[in-house]
Amino acid sequence: MDTSLMGIGELSNSIGARHVSFSADNGFSSVSIDSRTVKEGSLFFALEGSSCNGHSFVASAFYAGARAAVVASSALESFNLEEIAQKTGKDLIIVSNTLKGLQDSARVYLEKFPNLIKIGITGSSGKTTTKEITAAIISKEKNTVMNKGNLNSETGLPLSVFDVRAHHEVGVFELGMNRPGEISEITFVLKPNIALVTNIGSAHIEFFGTKAGILKEKKCIYNYLNINDIALIPENDDFAEELTLGVNGKIKHYSAESFEEFKGALSLGLNGTEVNWAEEKINFSLPGRHNLENAIAAIAIAKEIPVKKETIKQGLESVKPMFGRLEILKGRTTVVRDCYNANPESTAKAVEFCDSVEWQGRKVYVIADMLELGINSGDEHKKLGSILSESAANKVFLFGNEIKVTSQKMTENGKIHFYTNDINELSKTLDNFLESGDLVLLKGSRGCALERLTEMLIGGSDVS
Repeated sequence: MDTSLMGIGELSNSIGARHVSFSADNGFSSVSIDSRTVKEGSLFFALEGSSCNGHSFVASAFYAGARAAVVASSALESFNLEEIAQKTGKDLIIVSNTLKGLQDSARVYLEKFPNLIKIGITGSSGKTTTKEITAAIISKEKNTVMNKGNLNSETGLPLSVFDVRAHHEVGVFELGMNRPGEISEITFVLKPNIALVTNIGSAHIEFFGTKAGILKEKKCIYNYLNINDIALIPENDDFAEELTLGVNGKIKHYSAESFEEFKGALSLGLNGTEVNWAEEKINFSLPGRHNLENAIAAIAIAKEIPVKKETIKQGLESVKPMFGRLEILKGRTTVVRDCYNANPESTAKAVEFCDSVEWQGRKVYVIADMLELGINSGDEHKKLGSILSESAANKVFLFGNEIKVTSQKMTENGKIHFYTNDINELSKTLDNFLESGDLVLLKGSRGCALERLTEMLIGGSDVS
């Protein structure tokens, strides 16, 4: 059975590249940007990173089974690539820039599936959870593919596109960014039929300067909509009006209030939310008001497919917490682990949620740096100090370098807390302070890796 995704020569012609062939061109059956993950029949993209040049691994990729490599014309001689290809009986697809080559290849591959309904989701926070909820709902009724985890970047989104197969009816993809122009680039790869922005916040503001800069970038997800495509815009976002300007396609605003089926929701604390939808009670396991907002965004997308109302119920009830996103872990203490990432909005929401939980024991908040805030870092961490000073925490533990400003603000406000930038000191101090029955919030940016405290918090062991 032919398992190839596309012919090597076909792809080369489609992206306007030069094809140097030393094989029978049996096509490629997978793609890789890491020679260690190459399988028999792979197409290897030799990406040039800041610390590693993929052209150094073309030979390794060929020996591991890659049938062809996408390489930069400027690297041909310096890395003896034609000689390597000839020696191993492989092919080269020669482009001017291999990252653009990856994106162009994904775009032309996706064009082979004109009937696929393509969904694009972006936003400052909640996009991964919204993607997961959306796919959980739609997959109950349609053959659905989505990007795994948070493969949503300039490389992650194109790689995810190659998971699409002929039997798929709907593709659900999140689009992330950490530099200007990235959303536009990967939106051009996807060209979604339904595009949604969850919110405009401060995540990655280091790279964009202001929320207006983030708005401009996120809004690029609507760039390639045609007149029959759908632009879903969060009705209650501060930038809702600006998001609508100049957008092609059908503009639709969404919120809980915009659905007549939505009859309210009841917080079940750590056990999630009971959603009243179309006279049905839905047990939605993800806790917190912000996760309800993510569910509403997912419902807005699902209704555009459309799916049956019972499918929405089935999908929402099937959703499970993801690593580091408001996970509830029980043991020595009860841990709210929300440390996959952090920005001012998501941190405030995590604190607000834990404040709202009815709890017999003490509340202990462990908060780490909010990274990638650039020149805004000092002000935002100072604001966080005010939020934590007014919080319901019996004690706050702060960890990191940038969060020292938070500590200073809390000292001014007279709020009891502990500060360190040493993870072992944090672990030992916490270990000595905690009591059975405490509720512990872990919130911080990915780079702080607060999950290292988990074992100690629920099992009693020290951090390794």
